[in-house]
Amino acid sequence: MLFKNTGTISEYLKQFTLRQNLDVFSGNAQKTRVEILEIEGERIPRYTNEFWTSKQRQASSIHEISYRACFKPQLPRFFIKLLTRKNDIIYDPFSGRGTTVIEAGLLGRRIISNDINPLSEILAAPRFFIPTLKEVKERLRQIPIDKKLKADIDLSMFYHPATEAELVSLKNYLLERKENGAEDNIDKWIRMIATNRLTGHSSGFFSVYTLPPNQAVSPERQIKINKKRNQKPEYRNTRELILKKSEALTRNLTELQKKQLRKIGETALFLQNDARNTPDIESESINLTVTSPPFLDIVQYSKDNWLRCWFNSIDIDKISSKITMAKSIEKWSDIMQEVFKELYRITQKGGWVAFEVGEVKKKTIKLDEYVVPLGIRAGFQCEGILINLQAFTKTSNIWGITNMNQGTNTNRIVLFKRMD
Repeated sequence: MLFKNTGTISEYLKQFTLRQNLDVFSGNAQKTRVEILEIEGERIPRYTNEFWTSKQRQASSIHEISYRACFKPQLPRFFIKLLTRKNDIIYDPFSGRGTTVIEAGLLGRRIISNDINPLSEILAAPRFFIPTLKEVKERLRQIPIDKKLKADIDLSMFYHPATEAELVSLKNYLLERKENGAEDNIDKWIRMIATNRLTGHSSGFFSVYTLPPNQAVSPERQIKINKKRNQKPEYRNTRELILKKSEALTRNLTELQKKQLRKIGETALFLQNDARNTPDIESESINLTVTSPPFLDIVQYSKDNWLRCWFNSIDIDKISSKITMAKSIEKWSDIMQEVFKELYRITQKGGWVAFEVGEVKKKTIKLDEYVVPLGIRAGFQCEGILINLQAFTKTSNIWGITNMNQGTNTNRIVLFKRMD
């Protein structure tokens, strides 16, 4: 049930100044629209505004690592600045490429990252320890290249033979360094960059033209793409491309920001647990969680990342068996209920959870309305739902929304607080 924006909101404003703070932090003073929803007997305020989209060009270049199902850094930044102070602990139980924790690091907050997929740490952790371009160039020069090497699987539809030889040489070098305990921050940086450059749709990637860089199509599908486009893999210089991407990632980072990230990285935790059970995290230790969970089987994480897993010598079958992909809203809700119970355990009294979801199934399922009861049952107080209006984002697309006609172009964040 939707109440008109009248005196019903005053009781919330007396207890909490979220409305005023939203106006200030969004830069759109007095423009936040407030409604009251009734969800399972609870009256929940819903705030609508363009809270952060207008600031999207202010994001740091260090975020520019492709990964499917990731939100823009302005989203966690908004809540981190709104609800925390320096040295508070920020957590993301579904960390993905590390958007939340990287942004938290830039803002001087301590971080804990968790994702059951080991690719998350590979893509996130190295960006806290940024080497100089000179260090990267020298390390790449030292890596031996065997021009006769071929992959143990057929990758001819993606790579020129010379590129494949360079790629396999790099893969073997990194594996040996890791197994020998010699892998350092420069190696990890190179691994992260190479993992990100495996496939894409421009000459800045190692592969021939393929689908966007946040996933890898199957070899069979790539053969069809090549045939349709009448294309063959051209040689790509992997060393030059790694250096080029390294420069792009750090182009607007200051030395002070690099030092800040390193300082945060020294105390950071990168976990690979099921989000329902994180024993490495102390009870009542987290100030703010900002996250976006997987939903149903829309995003096939292991399938999309098969090539990245190959390059990093990760057993994709083992990962697939660990990643939970619920096929119904009921099953998803059961899983998320357990996640919320764990979030309640680790959240400080007075701490927060910002849980980003969306609309799916052509707007027939509004996940925020399912999430509100889950958090309340776990013990949280729901402070409201934030809807960020925007023209279009990739985040909308990951929830199965492909254009303006089929879905809403919004982020929907349910905001919870632990009161006791």
